Amino acid sequence: MLRALLPLHPELRRAARDARNPAGAQEALLRGLLAAARETEFGRAHGFASLLRAPDVAAAYRQAVPVQSRETMAAWLQRVREGEKGVLWPGQVRHFAVSSGTASAGTILPRTAAHLRRDALFSVGVGVQYLASTGRLALLGGKHLSVPGRVEPDVVQPGAVVGEVSGLVAGAAPAFFRRLYQAVPDEMANLERWDAKLDAIAARAAATDVRMIAMVPSWSAALFERVRDAYRKTHGHAPATMREVWPRLQVFVSGGVALSSYRHALGEWLGEGVDFIETYGASEGFFSFMETPDAEGMRLHLSNGVFYEFVPEARRHDPNPPRLGIGEVEVGPRYALYVSTMSGLWSYAVADLVRFVSLTPPRIVVAGRTRQVLDRFGEALHAEEAEAALAHACAATGAQPAEFHVTSMASGRIPRHRWVVAFQRTPGSAQAFVQALDGHLREANRHYAIRREGEALGAPEIAVVAPQAFLAWLNSTRTRVGAQTKVPRLSEEPDVAAGIIAHSPDATIYTISL
Repeated sequence: MLRALLPLHPELRRAARDARNPAGAQEALLRGLLAAARETEFGRAHGFASLLRAPDVAAAYRQAVPVQSRETMAAWLQRVREGEKGVLWPGQVRHFAVSSGTASAGTILPRTAAHLRRDALFSVGVGVQYLASTGRLALLGGKHLSVPGRVEPDVVQPGAVVGEVSGLVAGAAPAFFRRLYQAVPDEMANLERWDAKLDAIAARAAATDVRMIAMVPSWSAALFERVRDAYRKTHGHAPATMREVWPRLQVFVSGGVALSSYRHALGEWLGEGVDFIETYGASEGFFSFMETPDAEGMRLHLSNGVFYEFVPEARRHDPNPPRLGIGEVEVGPRYALYVSTMSGLWSYAVADLVRFVSLTPPRIVVAGRTRQVLDRFGEALHAEEAEAALAHACAATGAQPAEFHVTSMASGRIPRHRWVVAFQRTPGSAQAFVQALDGHLREANRHYAIRREGEALGAPEIAVVAPQAFLAWLNSTRTRVGAQTKVPRLSEEPDVAAGIIAHSPDATIYTISL
């Protein structure tokens, strides 16, 4: 009965319909976006009304609207931020998401109230889909713990608000969900100081029957350490795992960063019997989710107010790159993601690389950031490959990572990569760890292998730092640290690595010849 009723949720109905005709679903969505925005200033400037008469609306759209970046859209976005109506989308936009990125102060992106409501339904739909696939009804008997970002009054437009998209979407959640399931009250979630916010959430959560956790996994250790301390104060001993604190915990829903980097560490923190679901959302919109805990990749949501375009990675720097629709992509290659949304973004670069693992239905994995590729020496190392290599080396040596960052080093006789790693459990042998790391990269990346074999690139150097060094670096380089603030995985500039090491006085650097 449960599995028969749960698909009545509108998000699941849309997903089932879209799976039968992905290209048709995206074409219909694009036509809806163009029709809604045809009388906006951007729509008139690019002939949206005439595009709607084209037999191939997607092809006509690509001809009329070039790809956009935060730089090319800056003037348009600023006018929307200042309260002008009908610029990129009908009416006045009063919600703005801080696209924090990883290495900059971020961009402020418009988010319409209707789009935020769709994303809130998306989030509820992820939970409904989990129930439909597992039948674990106990999820409905307790609270759901999340750590949303802060939202505050906008200093530019009176009456508007600005903040991290997780906070904006939390504010748009259905009233019944907030009343019945939200573990953290709004006033606590909106505390200004990040460390004070984590302390308050942990103290409350430690005494709450939590059945679901939804958060960026990079902050999980910091939260769980505080929960453990709060539990110790009450019970006189530290819990072995979070399942001792929350014995009916069912599922951890991940978003914001790749789950693969944290999966094993989270398993040790949480204990046995907790499922993992990964989602992919950004300030621009919420895009995909795992349908089942054991799914390969995340199913692309084709009707969530977002029209997707995919640019082959090798062509993303072209002045007018080829843009592929959902019916033109292939399994395997990496694509730069561009989106057009019901918040008024048009062929806008999300700055993420994605890779399809299935086409029927479309399922993707996030392969890294377009600005985070180490290619200073022709090695073309992507974040996806770095994460997989670290996981392999940890599994081979019994280690458990907490955080990591990789940079290029040109000093010395042979250039090399420096890996700055914080471990929850250190490897038994630094030599074996480096060998496993290097060996995996040689097998996974032919560019890396060629340069290693030709001695154009030396063996990786490992700098082991204290786990708190990453947060200390963030605090020292950001005016505000929040739920979406992340340390970049890769950077060709050495400043990030040097800064993290500087915040760990006992850092140990291993330079090994292989």
